[in-house]
This record gives sequence, structure tokens and C-alpha cells, in this order.
Amino acid sequence: MSPRRGFPYRAPTWPTSVERPPLERTLGVDYDTAWARRYATRLARAVVLDAVGRPLVRAIASPTVDGLDRIDALPAPAVFAANHASHVDTPLLLTVLPDRFRHRAVVAAGADYFFDKRWKAHMWAFAINAIPVERTRVSTKSIRLASQVLAEGWSLVIFPEGGRSQDGWGQPHHPGAAHLAVRAGLPVVPVHVEGTRRILRRGARTMRASTTHVTFGRPLRADDGEDARRFAGRIEGAVAVLADEQASGFWVARRRAAGGTTPTLTGPGAAAWRRAWALEEGRRAPSGPDARPWP
Repeated sequence: MSPRRGFPYRAPTWPTSVERPPLERTLGVDYDTAWARRYATRLARAVVLDAVGRPLVRAIASPTVDGLDRIDALPAPAVFAANHASHVDTPLLLTVLPDRFRHRAVVAAGADYFFDKRWKAHMWAFAINAIPVERTRVSTKSIRLASQVLAEGWSLVIFPEGGRSQDGWGQPHHPGAAHLAVRAGLPVVPVHVEGTRRILRRGARTMRASTTHVTFGRPLRADDGEDARRFAGRIEGAVAVLADEQASGFWVARRRAAGGTTPTLTGPGAAAWRRAWALEEGRRAPSGPDARPWP
């Protein structure tokens, strides 16, 4: 027999008469992140986050933060639900959260992107305390893990859009954040992040320093009998009001919210050029109290 044809030059065959055990999956949603929440890892991550992460974010993103007074009395844990335009969103949010949340927060991250390779899984679990979640389908394993960490007193940072913006506009919210909050009996803090796409947009390979703005909203709780999908709609609406507040000012935004005329996060249903034009228009200051640019 030629040495090229058999073992050990090729993988051995499995006997047909012996039942093959299922392969053990250790990546994606099956990656075990428990080690990243142990004390020694938490301590190391806190040092890196405060000594390296915060100064770096200040240098690159120059964040302005509004609305922290709205969560002054909010006890941990909580669910922080934010819009998603860039990979910069996560480190920015983690570095501007108050101390009682910052060092006891996990980040819901796409299992197919952040946990598809072992080195990436290790890196993101340590750096941002990421846990893997399915973005394309409902996963009981993801829900169980997220519910577990919330029950253990960890806050959750989640992007209900399920992925970064394709063109600068927001995407409809999935009900995952609302479902977890209802299941855990915890409040959801809506958060709007502006400016991170100028630093690192989807598909870009280099970062460019710019200014950013983070606005925290008042905590929301599900009403009695309110299902997750309806609650998710309220969360999305609250983030839209915060976007309008950042773009147009507090009183104009609240006036429009009261009248049900808040511009949507998803922008106009039009051709790509029209959406791009509307996005640029929305970045300009409104000309009067009744001006209605998209934020």
C-alpha cells in the first residue's frame, strides 16, 4: 500500500459499526464565557478599561455625554439599549457608563462575528466582557445565558438593531432586549450614540478622530400585559426621541414627541441618494422651532 493512501498520512476512518459521538462545539453561541466574569479577569479588564480604554476613547471620540442625571437613582443591574452605527459604539458606551454599571456590564455580541474564531472569542470576552448571541434566529442558549448574567447582577449593553448601520440610518429594533428585560423584570435605558460612524464606518479599515455625543434616556419598564414586541417598539421610539433631542434640542424634541411627530431612526423610504441627502440635512441645525430634520 502506498503511504499516501492510508493512516497515518490521512485521518483515520470511523468504523461503520460504532456510533459516532456528536462533535463538541466550542465556538459561536457555544463558547463558554464564564471565565471572563471571574474576579481576576474582571480586575484585569477594569485596569485596562480605565487606564487605557478611557483615555484612548477621549482622544479618538471626544465624547459629550447628556442624560446621566436621568439614571442617577437607577440601581444596577439594567439593560442599556442603543443604536448601532460603528464598532466604536461599544468601547464608547463602556467608558462613559457610571462606575456602578461600567465594571459590572456584559455586552451582547454577534456569535457569528465575534465568536467565530477562538482568538477572537478570547479577545472580545476579555476586552468588553462580550457574551455570544444569535443575530439571525432565536436561540434558547443565548436567551438562557443573557438571562443568567442579568440574574447574577450584571448589566447588559445590547444593540437591538442586530448589527451596524449600512448607510448611517438606523434599522428596526428586534425584540431581544425587550424580551430579556421583561423576563428579568429589569428596566431598559434607551441610549442614542451620534458621531461614531464618522470615526469608523462599516467596511472602513482605518479610524479618523472626531467628536461624538451620547444621550441617555429615562429608564423604561414594560407595562402590565405588554409583550416584548410592543415594548421593543417603545424602546425604539425612545431612542428616536433622544436622536431628535441631540439634533434639534430638548424642547423641540419633546414638543414633537408629545405630538407624535418624532422623525424615525430608519429615515425616509427612498432611493440611496435621497437617504444620503436627508442624512446630511439632518446633521445641520434646524432653522426654527418647527423645523423637522431627521436626526
